[in-house]
Amino acid sequence: MRLFVALDIDADIRSRIALFRDQMRTLAPGVRWVGPETFHVTLQFLGETPKVEEIKRALAQVKAVPVPLTFGGAGFFPTPQRARVFWVGIESGSELQTLVDNVGSALAPMGFKREGGEYHPHLTLARAGSGRPHSKPGDKPAPGLQAVRAKLEGQPQPEFGAMTAHEFILYQSTLTPSGSRYTRLATFPLR
Repeated sequence: MRLFVALDIDADIRSRIALFRDQMRTLAPGVRWVGPETFHVTLQFLGETPKVEEIKRALAQVKAVPVPLTFGGAGFFPTPQRARVFWVGIESGSELQTLVDNVGSALAPMGFKREGGEYHPHLTLARAGSGRPHSKPGDKPAPGLQAVRAKLEGQPQPEFGAMTAHEFILYQSTLTPSGSRYTRLATFPLR
């Protein structure tokens, strides 16, 4: 099974982000746009693994408090000029980093490692080219997102709202020709 751990987002924020995504989508029809039903905040990607029950037991031991999140702004990875991923920004206090660290610590004994570098919370809206957020020397800019970048330049940053996450979720990701489909496998409270 292909698994990841994430926070879900409130329906009203999901709707506002979906409306923004739809406005930008007309500018770049040739890129892969993420469906609003799959919007989430990834805490840790686990990849293919048969260890579902072990993972559930480990995640049930994670201690963390509810996480305040504010959704706003938009940007590109790796850079606006070499855009491969278009995202919405997420701001949070130390509660989010603590949750990410605690999830990582709980899963590390099973061999799951968090991606290197500092955690940058974001919500992916679209992927262009290979979709790899990090370019390698010699990579050419992925076409498609430059019209979105041009539209956003000089505009006020979009704001989508704030919420508090009271649970985190273990999801299964199933790849289909029409995009990924996510299934909740387990939900864990934050208190």
